[in-house]
Formats: sequence, C-alpha cells, structure tokens
Amino acid sequence: MLLAVDIGGTFTDIIGVKDDGEIVFYKGLSTPKNPENGVKEGIQKLGISVDTLIHATTIATNSLLGQVNLELPKTALITTKGFSDIIEIGRQNRPELYNLFFQKPKPLVPKELRFEVDERINSRGEVLKPLNTKEIEEIAKRINVEAVAVVFLHSYLNPTHEKVAKEILSRYVKYVSASYEVSPEQREYERTTTTVINVMLKPLISKYIESLSKEIKPKEFFIMASSGGLIDADEAIERPVQLIESGPAAGVVGVKYFADEMGIKNAISFDMGGTTAKAGSIVNGEIEITSEYEVGGRTHHGRIIKGSGYPVRFPFIDLAEVSAGGGTVIWLDEAGGLNVGPLSAGADPGPMCYNKGGNLPTLTDANLVLGRIGEELLSGDMKLNKELAIKGLEKLGDPIQIAKEAIRLATLEMARAIRLVTVERGLDPSEFALFSFGGAGPQFALGIAEELGIKRVLVPVYPGLFSALSMLLADIKIEIRRAYPKDVNLEFRELEEELRRKMSSIDYFLRYADVRYKGQGWELTVPADGDIRRNFEERHRTAYGFTLPYDIEIVNIRVFAVKRIKKPKITLKISDNVKVKARKVYFDDWVNAKVFIRETLPIGFRDRGPAIIEEYSATTLIPDGWSFTILPNYFIELTRE
Repeated sequence: MLLAVDIGGTFTDIIGVKDDGEIVFYKGLSTPKNPENGVKEGIQKLGISVDTLIHATTIATNSLLGQVNLELPKTALITTKGFSDIIEIGRQNRPELYNLFFQKPKPLVPKELRFEVDERINSRGEVLKPLNTKEIEEIAKRINVEAVAVVFLHSYLNPTHEKVAKEILSRYVKYVSASYEVSPEQREYERTTTTVINVMLKPLISKYIESLSKEIKPKEFFIMASSGGLIDADEAIERPVQLIESGPAAGVVGVKYFADEMGIKNAISFDMGGTTAKAGSIVNGEIEITSEYEVGGRTHHGRIIKGSGYPVRFPFIDLAEVSAGGGTVIWLDEAGGLNVGPLSAGADPGPMCYNKGGNLPTLTDANLVLGRIGEELLSGDMKLNKELAIKGLEKLGDPIQIAKEAIRLATLEMARAIRLVTVERGLDPSEFALFSFGGAGPQFALGIAEELGIKRVLVPVYPGLFSALSMLLADIKIEIRRAYPKDVNLEFRELEEELRRKMSSIDYFLRYADVRYKGQGWELTVPADGDIRRNFEERHRTAYGFTLPYDIEIVNIRVFAVKRIKKPKITLKISDNVKVKARKVYFDDWVNAKVFIRETLPIGFRDRGPAIIEEYSATTLIPDGWSFTILPNYFIELTRE
C-alpha cells in the first residue's frame, strides 16, 4: 500500500493506492493538538497496512505561529563578535509605514542566549582571525539549552569555523545547526533567521516523525518539502526549515503532473480548503519558485507583509494565500459592514452547520443555506444542520442576502490571490486553465473564473483529497547551493558530485542560478540550462517590463537532485447508471438545478448548468452559461458557452 497523508487546518486527508490501482481514501476532521491521532484514526478505519508513507504536515508552520502544545525549544545563537544583535536589528522593512507604535517581531533568540565569538572571515573567504576553540568550549559548558544555531560572518564562502564550532557544540547540545548546511548564501540577517528557525524546528519535527513512524510503521517514509519534492525522514529532521509550506506545495505538483499529461503549458493551481485558499501558477510548463519566504508574519490580500515575520531563505513554490476557506467566518464590523475572514472556525468547533458547538456563521453555512451544497457530506458520513446555519446568518441580517454577499466578497478575495500569481507578474489569467481543488474549491471556481475572464476550468479526481493524491505523483528532490561561483560550470558539477554522495540513486539534476544586474540589490532565480543571461533577461522583462545593458552577476547557484518515484496507476469504479436528482439552488435567483453523483458519470458524459456535481470529498457548482464534460482521465472539464 502506497499511502499519502495531508493534515490541514480543518480536515485530515488520507489517500492510498493498492498494487492493482484501486484507490482507498478517508477524510476526517483534524486533531490540531495531536495531529497524528487523526492519521491513526483514518488508517484504522481504512483497515490497511502501509508500505510507503508520504506526508505533508503543517506542524512546522503551526509551531512558529504559536499553536498550543507545540512549544519551541530554548535556543541559543553563537555568532561573530559584534553581530549578536543582527537577529534583532533585522531590516528596515516596516509592515505598517505610518504606525508610530509599530513593534518589530519578537527576536527568536533572547539577548541572554546570544553569544559572540572573536573570529573573522572576510568577504573573500579569507581567515582574518582564527577561531578560538576554547571559547566555544566555555560557551558550550555554560549554556543550558536544547538547540544551538551557529552563524559566522561570510561562512557561505568559507565554512571552516562553523564546522569546528558545530563539532564541539554537538558534544554538549543535542540539536545544532550551522548556517553553511542550511542557508550558505549572503545576507547575514536572513541567513541567521533561517538557521535559527531550522534548529528550533529540529526537536519538534524529529519527535513528530518518530511518533508517526512508531504508530504507522511504514517501510519507507517521505515528506513533502516546500520546493515541491519529497525528502526522506533523515533530511526532514536535519533541515526541517524546508517543511514550512509542506502541505500547500503538494497541490501545485499535482496540477503540473496532470497539466503535462493534458498538454497544458499555462495553468493556475487553486486550492480552497476549510481554512485558507492558495493560488500558484505554472508558466510554460514550469512551477514558479521563490527563494525566500516570511514565516510567522501577516498577509494582506494574499501578499506577505514584509517585516512582519521572520525571513527564511530556502526554495519555496511561490504561492499566494488568503484566509478564505469553507470555515472562514462571516461577521459585521462596527459600522455594520459585512466582512469575510480572516478568522476561521477551523475543525473544532467548525461551521455552525457541523453542530459541534460553533456559534459563528461561515462560508460553508452560506453555501448550505443557498442550496449549493447538500445536507450530507462525505457520501452521507457527515450530516449538516441547515437550521443552525440559517440561525447564524440571521444574526447578521436576511440569511439569503448575507450568504449571497459573503460568497461574492470571498470570490473577489480569492480572485485577488490569483491576480498576484498572474497579473502582477505580467501574465494574463484568461490565457490559463484553472485547476480547482480542495474541499471548497469547486464550489467557488466558476465564480472566480468569471471574475478573471478564465474560459476553462478543470476539477480533478478526488478534489477534496487532491493535495494528498498529488504527493503520490511527486519525485524525491534534494537541493544544495553555493554562493558567488567563480567557475559556474565547474562548481555546478561539484555540487552534483556532492549530491551523488548524499543520494544512492539520482535520475537527473535541475540547475538554477540567482542572477541580478551588477548594482541591483536583489536577484531573480532562473534556470541555468543554456544561456543564463538570456534566461535572466526574459524573466526580468516579464517581472519588470524592461532589461538593462549592464553586466550580470551570479549570486548563487543551486542544484536539485531528482529521483523519480514510480507513479501509481489510478483506476476508478464508475457505476453503469447515471444518477441525477434535483434541488432548488440560489444562483442569481432560485432555480431548479440538476444534481449529479460524480461516481456515476461515465467518460464522455456532457451536460450544462445550472447543475451540481456531488462526490465524496467536494461539490462542483455549475451556473447557467457553463457546460461540462467528463474527460478520459476522469477530470471534469468546465467551459464557458
């Protein structure tokens, strides 16, 4: 059994594939305080044993956001003399420009746990002052912490001092991270925060992986990284910083896999679950990657507010995220204006219609009141209480009008997130196909498509479980990098040799370079195959609308080693009889809409809206003016008439 597990803010999704291609799946409410409990419960209900486990987890993100029961360990920082305050000084980025009382994020390491060492390497990697090992020994003996980060000046050019310091500290402290292993590149503040966050996550991730392995006992255990590849448990424990956006990355990987299969070059990945909605883009067959992410901060309409969190320098699939999920709360402000989010009802207590004690109306309640979802989910395993949903919305006004307006506001907010990954990069969303998934995604997809002028929408198999399914389609992918290469081709080959020593089997390498014009402050990441300058200028023109006749400089080179995983063959059991019923659904007005059961729709089946397609993990809403077809790969293709 090949099994994938995706633990989200509201639901835990499990999907498995047997040798004969048969799919087994489970979707249940998450258990935020002990996430492994939800996984164990799902596996027990499925009654299966696991050979290979592939997992996406939010534990890294949640711990940095301060979730109860996920306390970060007491951590020390050892750095070059004169630089212990860099983690507090940070950058000049101000998340609130005109707020005179603005407070910077709390330093990850308090002043009393920051130690300076009298050593120095210059900007050419030359040793100006050797490391005093006795000084490291003395610090190691007197600190009483669980984790230590070592960040010396310019160690990305010469890591000698960090290697020695780590070796000494490891005799006294269980968890040690040195910046040359985690983020070997320029910018001291970003390198420091990345290394500190990495070592803070080590105890949590190692205990979590150990606990999950003990409960499930898989023969192989892989975890989805933020870059869109799988890493093994050892790599996850050593560099857990790459798990921060573990879950959201999976869906984009699945979209790329199926887009390639269907010959689609430009695709938008739209994932709307119970807590948030996330958008990513695939341009010319390539997933958009960014080299920096700000964790623990705030977002504004999908944008990360610079300076509100802690920067992490590591490859991430570039996603825009907004607080619009099925459990997003609908509320009135002091002026009586209607608002949607950012608060979410989550899994516990959840929307009012879940009848678990929730007292705040949500988008799920709105869709239920409008007839857009039925009173049973998960093929009848989950009953919804429509009366409670109506009562919740009545507190805010006329329930139908409130529900309709809340859905309109949420649609605009999610369209904004898609604009961030298309329009703001010089891309026209109407030229893209929209892949919509997540438990709530297909309910909103066509409204978003109409807002953006998108003419083709695709709903994959098991949309509410698609992120979990996507993990089964990912490959093993490990990254290393080097700063300021002198001989680019030679140093690419050296990195590839280093990866060969690290991995027993590699199918191919992906080369990238972080490039900028000389004099620029920031760089763009471009493929390093072929002419790097041409690749950079094409990306620069797309991002900024112009190029310059200046020399370029390569700030970092990075290599991904990729080992292909055998992809499961998926077969679906389709009933011989198309099942269709009808119910009243509110679009612009109340209409009688056909309600299809997806598991009964054969390949080639066609019809048009107004209609609804219900299935185990999601509901697809089809207004008038749209038609749908079941494709040979079982996708629902929706096109505007």
